[in-house]
Parts: sequence; structure tokens; C-alpha cells
Amino acid sequence: MTSVPPVVLDAMGGDHGPAETVAGAVAAWRTHHVPITLVGDEARVLAELRRHSATGEIAVVHADDAVPMTERGAGAAALAASSLAVGCELVGRGAGGAFVSAGSTGAVVSCAVRGIGRAAGVLRPALAVALPALTGGASVLVDAGATADPSPAMVAQFALLGVGYARAVLGRPDPAVGLLSIGSEPGKGNRLACQSAKLIAASPVRFHGNVEGHDVLSGVVDVIVTDGFTGNVVLKNVEGCVRTALTMVAQAGIASPDRLAEVARRYDPQTHGGATLLGLRGTVVVAHGSSRAATIARACVVAHALAGQDPAAGIGAGLKGAATAP
Repeated sequence: MTSVPPVVLDAMGGDHGPAETVAGAVAAWRTHHVPITLVGDEARVLAELRRHSATGEIAVVHADDAVPMTERGAGAAALAASSLAVGCELVGRGAGGAFVSAGSTGAVVSCAVRGIGRAAGVLRPALAVALPALTGGASVLVDAGATADPSPAMVAQFALLGVGYARAVLGRPDPAVGLLSIGSEPGKGNRLACQSAKLIAASPVRFHGNVEGHDVLSGVVDVIVTDGFTGNVVLKNVEGCVRTALTMVAQAGIASPDRLAEVARRYDPQTHGGATLLGLRGTVVVAHGSSRAATIARACVVAHALAGQDPAAGIGAGLKGAATAP
């Protein structure tokens, strides 16, 4: 069991590290038997492990620095001794099977690209989140926040990466892809959407065409593609709308508390643990910055399950084609 490469967890990441991250690591190991390596300030991490009587159960790698949550990008990669950089470097050289952090998304992306590296042919990584659909399954939203201002070629690659994720994780043999836009008719959207649609249509995916905001949770397609700025807005809007709607239903007393709790769990970040960063040579899961122990534990479980799976495998030719398309 412990011969499987461990999940490397950024102990200092997020709003509540290392207390909640260490607690999550302990839960992931004791409850789900996921091997963990914690990276961070050794003295503080060991103190948290002692609180859980877990000293010696989980390996600790010291890192001198921690990337602040206010760091949004390339500045994080310059902190070579940070828990983010050290953790990604461990995965990059094979000492870990996957990396998990609740740190700033931009900082995680920068460190992961530098320490783990992009998969062959990938222009930019993208975040994938599986959102529950009315059909009972899930749809993959990609990009959910990794690349805010991509080129059309990058968006076309996001479609290919999303298809690989849907096949590997959701078990969809031939996923349908929709491009998020302001109308379902061909040609609708801004310049990025229109140019991206042409590239996706010419790529080796089953392209449904444009989808609109109200289609995000409908299950009409398996993969919903957009730029990282729009995708992150959509993701947080979905989370906020679900909370608001459930609160209003609860206040109206028209559904049982148990039923409301069941629906809430489907959209709770604790359920899916976080977003998977696609397009790298290793597995990276980015948890919410506000994650508590249960969500961190779930993120580690997800990362452990995904380790060794490559959503980009088998679509290398398509990635290269999208990269060279006009």
C-alpha cells in the first residue's frame, strides 16, 4: 500500500494552513489509506501532527517559505524554497505521485509549470471541475481559472484536455463538447469565442457547438469549454446560486432538510475536493483557499485516484494541431 508514490500536500497553502491541511492529511491517511508527504515549515507541521498523535505516520519535508495567498502568478515560482515550489519539485522528479494545494490558483499554476512541466504539445494548463448535471451525471467545466486570457489555440486545446478528462475520470467514451458563448447559434460570441469555435470544430472531438450559461448544469454536453476568466466566474456563480436557492427553499419550508442537504452535498467543494490542473506531466489538484480538513482530505483522495492517469494521453496529435492552427 505504502509503495504507491505519496500525494504531496502543501501544508502551508490556503487560508487555514497548516492546522486544517495537516488535519486533512491525517484524515486522508487514516480513513482512506492515502500515503501523504507534507511540505512546509517542519516545526509547525510537526506540532500539528502531534496534536493528532500522528507523528511518524506522515512524512514531512521542510520548506523555508510559504507563498502568500495574495501572490497571483509568476512571483511564486521565484520563491524556490516555498512549500509550493518544493512540493511541485518533488512530484516533478518522481518522489510524489500527485500534488495538492489550497494556495492561490495562479501561484500553483506557475509553480506546477516550472516544477512539474507541461505535457508535450500543451500551450497552457487548464483547470477542470466536474459539475453535477440535471441528468444525474456530471459535466466538466474547463478552464475554471488557470488561464484567464488564452488564445483561441489554447481554448481549442482546453477542449481536447477536457475530453481526455471526461474519458479518464467520468468514463465517457465519446464526450460531447460545447463552447460557452452568448448564444447557441454558430457565429455567436466575441472574437475569442468565434475563433475558438472554428478550431474546436476542426479538432478530433465531437463538437456540439455553442452552449449558453443556462446549459452549464443541464447535462446537454459532457465538456463545457471557456477561458479561465469566464470559467471561474461561472463556477463561483453556480456555487453562490445553489446556496441562495437552497436557503430560499429552506426558508419557504417546501422541501425536507434531508433532501436539501443531499442537494447541497452535490455542489459542496468537499464532495469533489477541488479542481484538477490538466496539461501537466503530473497530477495537480487545486483546493479552495478556504478549505477545511474534510475538503483537504477529499482533495488528497481525488489526487491519489488520478495519479498515473493522463488526460492528455492519446490526443497528442490533436494538441499539436491546435497549437499550430492559425
